[in-house]
Amino acid sequence: MRDYLELTKPRITLLILICTAVGYWFGCGASFHWAILAHALLGTALLASGTAALNQWYEVESDAKMRRTRGRPLPAGRIKRSHGLAFGVLLSGAGFADLWCFTNMLASALGLFTLLSYLLIYTPLKQRSPACTTVGAIPGAMPPLIGYAAAGHGLDAGALALFFILFVWQFPHFDAIAWMYRDDYARGGIRMLPVIDPDGESTARRIVVCSLLLIPISLAPLFLGMTGALYAAAAIAAGLGVVYFGARLGRQRTLRRARALLLATVFYLPALLCVMVLDRRVL
Repeated sequence: MRDYLELTKPRITLLILICTAVGYWFGCGASFHWAILAHALLGTALLASGTAALNQWYEVESDAKMRRTRGRPLPAGRIKRSHGLAFGVLLSGAGFADLWCFTNMLASALGLFTLLSYLLIYTPLKQRSPACTTVGAIPGAMPPLIGYAAAGHGLDAGALALFFILFVWQFPHFDAIAWMYRDDYARGGIRMLPVIDPDGESTARRIVVCSLLLIPISLAPLFLGMTGALYAAAAIAAGLGVVYFGARLGRQRTLRRARALLLATVFYLPALLCVMVLDRRVL
């Protein structure tokens, strides 16, 4: 059972659910319904878990070549590959069905788009082009849209603001990870930017640019009337923190500084979303 749980990547799924809940919180306005939120979270959790399992099924050969992933259930042989495939299909199908039956068509369509774009475009692209990070950031930023849509009022500028915050955040976050494990990724044939950028110039440039972009983009909820001054202050402070650690890595590209940036981005997103929720303005 533990191995099947590991296939679902529970920590990543938890972050996805937090983003989905925040999307619902802002999408529902004054019409909050616990049952709809519960099904939005359940459906998204099942879809995310199924997608994670299917991704590992697809990448079992490259995972077996990398130190950080060779101990996963599929490459280690603790779960048969066919069982991993069936598990992923079952979870994904159940998640889509839950969103379709208990939220609405838009939320379920967004969930299906997330799954298909992640598995059919991003996953194979990882072994072909460093553009995979940009492409993968699209399904990676979809959870708040699913939650927003589940509220039943459609998508608007507020939904796009949440999407772009998460979209831009992924670049310093995943570039830091890729820099830390670039040798491992190279062994697995994963063509992330740091793998094909040995001196790190292009990677550092993208990290700094996207870290800087986070500040104005994260202020969009304020300008749209979704949040107030408390959120704005927190967004600026947290954004400057990411910029600081991103710039440090840009000046001296070491494993220690990449890890520091990773920790900064891990702190940034939950902290930002927490203050955003607390400082919500009902439109």
